[in-house]
Amino acid sequence: MHRHLLLFALCACLCAYAQDKPKGPDLQTIDDGFFDPTKEEKVKEDYHFGVEYRLEVGYVQNQQRTKNKTYPDMYLHGARVGATFTFLLPQHFSMETGLLYSVAANKNDQHYAMAETTDMKQFVSNTIVEHNLVVPVRAFYVIPLWKQLNLFFYAGPQLQIGLAQTDKVKPNLSDQALIEYEKLGVPLTDYDKYASELVRANIQMGLGGGFEWDKYRLQAGYDFGLNNMVRTKLISNQHMWEWGWYVSFSYKL
Repeated sequence: MHRHLLLFALCACLCAYAQDKPKGPDLQTIDDGFFDPTKEEKVKEDYHFGVEYRLEVGYVQNQQRTKNKTYPDMYLHGARVGATFTFLLPQHFSMETGLLYSVAANKNDQHYAMAETTDMKQFVSNTIVEHNLVVPVRAFYVIPLWKQLNLFFYAGPQLQIGLAQTDKVKPNLSDQALIEYEKLGVPLTDYDKYASELVRANIQMGLGGGFEWDKYRLQAGYDFGLNNMVRTKLISNQHMWEWGWYVSFSYKL
């Protein structure tokens, strides 16, 4: 009888010890989906409603495009600087506007064909410096690539407002050509082209894109001028559109 009681007590102690002993980790029961190759990782949506502010600086090239061979196209090289405001929208879309100042300059020789003077060696040298304010209105779409690296594209109009377009004029004319040019009304002294010759408002449509990493953005774009900027024609059928492209760097505040 005592032997059976001792054996029963020993079995009870072994069972109690087995229950209190800590069990080793079982990876299959900790996370059923840990080894599941079809498990999708949840991606946090980074884009939400809000406003971002950026400072921007870059290179700009404006092209004054004409239809007359005697009044050739002119390329103005310069810089632009300013601030932009980006309104964040869901699904990686956003809208951007802002205010930028640009200055560009170059030198060109203008030939004006006329019945009385057919010598194309007669020309007027023009050194132009252009000052503009630019107001873009862009729709952006951002594509996340890797970590904080994003690719983006944009499209939309912009308004270029002419502040001044000074023309330093140097005539290279014979006495006869000088008389004929004066009759034609060609400016032969320094003047502001926006004051009488060109309209100040240039409506453009632009396309572009670039990359952004954290607070830094590198972008480039091209803008197509839509309206004829000539207000006072110096020659018949004179037209001029100002197109341009740029590359810039911006920093998010």
